[in-house]
Amino acid sequence: MTGYGVARDDPTGLLDWGWAEQRLRSSRNFWFVTVGANRRPHCMPVWGVWMPERSRWGAAFSPDARKVRNLAANDLVVVTNEDTVEVVSIEGRATEVTGADADALVEAWTDKYLEAVGLHRNEVRAFLRESTMWEVKPIRGFGMIERSELFAKAATRWVW
Repeated sequence: MTGYGVARDDPTGLLDWGWAEQRLRSSRNFWFVTVGANRRPHCMPVWGVWMPERSRWGAAFSPDARKVRNLAANDLVVVTNEDTVEVVSIEGRATEVTGADADALVEAWTDKYLEAVGLHRNEVRAFLRESTMWEVKPIRGFGMIERSELFAKAATRWVW
């Protein structure tokens, strides 16, 4: 990111992954970006969960949603937290998860959003199982703090 005044000769000030995970776990909303077979980008706010024990981000979508059709054509996605000042952006590959492979996602999503949806725990689980569930395996991530005094020092890239 040298074009933005970010030099990497000195790692002082770089953000550690724990900083990013904290923001991914606490974010209620995320921006989810897909690209369809027609190469048109699609970006929507979604609810999702960061699962640190799996190093995956996950969400559930309606089976007929445009993002699901796009994922069938192109599994490369971008997920960002809702904060535009302390930003975490993950580039990765999305994979549909089903059955027992989806258990961790179902439980993490239910724990995070149970109060917000106003349903009983088993109703939320059933709703998720009727949706399509997706996990994003990170390829590359970026963290930055959009404050003039920190941006050039704190902008960080992680590679998996």
